[in-house]
Amino acid sequence: MNCRSRILIAGLGLTLIAALPAQAQRQRGGGKANADRAVYDAAIERASRVCPDHSAERTGPGIRSIPASALRMIEQRDFVLCPDLRLDAQTPVVWYGRQGVFAWNPQARGAVKLLATKAGAYARDNSFPKQTVVWKPSGKEAEGALVPTFRGRMVR
Repeated sequence: MNCRSRILIAGLGLTLIAALPAQAQRQRGGGKANADRAVYDAAIERASRVCPDHSAERTGPGIRSIPASALRMIEQRDFVLCPDLRLDAQTPVVWYGRQGVFAWNPQARGAVKLLATKAGAYARDNSFPKQTVVWKPSGKEAEGALVPTFRGRMVR
């Protein structure tokens, strides 16, 4: 064997060794990314059972805007995230405390980002209030605002 052959074989060996951990992770299912995907999928599936205005186009972006760690906390508490087309642009995001539901109007500008901010903050602090909380597009609470009562497809 000449010097070039040895270098080529050594290079191939190193490439194979470097590829083994990535291949092992793919065989195990992708680790954290796969676990996060399962959390998002479970939240979307729950929304499909509970939320009257659910559709993949409306629900997916709102749920996926929330960090997976916050969504885990929301799911552990058995809360739901529901798009609600009845909410207007002046009050695009609502927390229905008694029902344990975050609702947002997916057609309202900035509602998805506001939902992610508020749901993430509540999950981080584990401070979900019992009463209904309504937010303006600016992120400030809309005290005294009237919003439709939450209506679900079925009892969870």
